[in-house]
Amino acid sequence: MKGSFRTIELSDTPYESQGLRFLIIKTPNLLGRGDICLFVPEVENGIDNLPIYILLHGVYGSAWIWALKGGAHHTAKRLIDNNTIDPAIIAMPSDGLWGDGSAYFSHHSKNFDQWIVNDVIAAIKENIPEAQNSTATCIGGLSMGGYGALSLGTKFPEKFKAISGHSSITKLEQMALFVEEPIEEYINNTNLPDVIDCIKLNQDKLPKLRFDCGVKDELIEPNRLLHKELNELSIEHVYEEFNGGHEWPYWIKHVEKTLKFFNIHK
Repeated sequence: MKGSFRTIELSDTPYESQGLRFLIIKTPNLLGRGDICLFVPEVENGIDNLPIYILLHGVYGSAWIWALKGGAHHTAKRLIDNNTIDPAIIAMPSDGLWGDGSAYFSHHSKNFDQWIVNDVIAAIKENIPEAQNSTATCIGGLSMGGYGALSLGTKFPEKFKAISGHSSITKLEQMALFVEEPIEEYINNTNLPDVIDCIKLNQDKLPKLRFDCGVKDELIEPNRLLHKELNELSIEHVYEEFNGGHEWPYWIKHVEKTLKFFNIHK
């Protein structure tokens, strides 16, 4: 079968470590190359339908950061090894590397959303044997990645079984808290700047949904507002608050809630 991408580079097994693999593909959606870091658990030969759990990074990050700053692969391996979750592939793509963060939607002639919802999934299925016949994909993320997970997961509900956000940006204007680029560079390039607008598009067919935020996080009130808006729309979801701020110790601790949620709803 001919692959979907003109060029592909996949890391070689002898040089890989801790179950991490790295994949680079060239795609028209990015007008160039995109990176994906993958945790592929050890499974019996012949298993080719592992679920794919996508974790989206926040501003300033890239494909490596969920693993090498957040230890997401260690969390996944621990949960798999103690039979808390079934084996799954953890996919950690870059956001397309525009500015301080692309926010995962199409702008400036690049389809950052299609990169995630189409290219990333296709690249994994075509190049990772354990995912060749995967039928379940879930999407999560932190901060800007939480915005990406909540917005992409609800704009493209047919692609995902479940959605999870940590410390999520909920309105696009909140990107101004973090990025150097003028907020107009984002706002003027989309008709759906807020998570609630994306949710309303498909509120009768949404994937399973959860999100959480730290009580010391500067985004706590926006997350509380989204929870309130969802309740007013009678949209089923899980919302939780925990101690902590907008910081890696919080995300390292709570990403396992995302993986457990995905495992239930895959």
